[in-house]
Amino acid sequence: MFSKFRLALIASVITFSPAGLASASAEPLKVIASFSIIGDFAKNVGGDGVEVTTLVGPDGDAHVYEPKPADAVAMAGADVVLVNGLHFEGFLERLVETSGAKAQIVELTKGIEPLKMQEEEHGHEAEGEAHDAAAEAEEGHHHGDTDPHAFQSIANAKIYVKNIADAFCAADAERCDVYKANAEAYTQKLAATEDEVKAAVAAIPEDKRVIITSHDAFGYFEYEYGLTFLAPEGVSTEAEASAADVAALIRQVREDKASAIFVESITNARLAEQIATETGLKVGGTLYSDALSAADGPAPTYIDLMRHNIETIKGAVLGS
Repeated sequence: MFSKFRLALIASVITFSPAGLASASAEPLKVIASFSIIGDFAKNVGGDGVEVTTLVGPDGDAHVYEPKPADAVAMAGADVVLVNGLHFEGFLERLVETSGAKAQIVELTKGIEPLKMQEEEHGHEAEGEAHDAAAEAEEGHHHGDTDPHAFQSIANAKIYVKNIADAFCAADAERCDVYKANAEAYTQKLAATEDEVKAAVAAIPEDKRVIITSHDAFGYFEYEYGLTFLAPEGVSTEAEASAADVAALIRQVREDKASAIFVESITNARLAEQIATETGLKVGGTLYSDALSAADGPAPTYIDLMRHNIETIKGAVLGS
């Protein structure tokens, strides 16, 4: 069922109907963004030409989100729906079906190179405690075999932005030049931010680049920038880590001499605090993985999020 749904999404990215092109007008495009990071991308690309409604807002967790009736109403009236894909939005299929949405549904991870999830690397199988398939199903690990957090790589974020510009151009040809110019300007800001992240990581000694987070949300950051992230929970926050998972991670933390542990804005801090107590590590602060902060918080935009995270990590590891 879901595979058919995914095929439909992919097809929707490639084929835009003539009716969609004909709908271009002075009225702003009505855009649905599945979660706050995508909403920020959409506003930067669309500018005044779009009216963005974000389903999973700041500090929200898309892994476990339960849609509201208002979401179905908004979805039904949208011109373009922007989603991450890669099974990130588990609520999406049901929402699309119940809303009767006719909009273009665009998977923004189209064109990125997906990473395999990293559960095998942080302890389960390495410690001889492999999940039994049936037990895993009971725990709610329904995240497929790929890591959906592609937006944690700024290089991938640039691909998201291009896909958004293409989608807006297809739905609103009259403002296409504006969307492309906005996307280009924002991409330059992303490139500058990526340089800042690389410089911050380079300032951290290589033997201090192992850190702990609550769930496996930073695989793409690790791949791009060279930090190693260990986590007791998998790529989804839907299931709690088992006692065996936590014990295996604590052993690995001691062996790998992790430098710091961090809580995440979308997860309960209790588990991170337990691991900190067991290992003697101090909690280094809060990282934003799958959602922006509120407007008055430290990560109200994607660029703010990336800057906040790397500065928090660098500060905790180097003691500054």
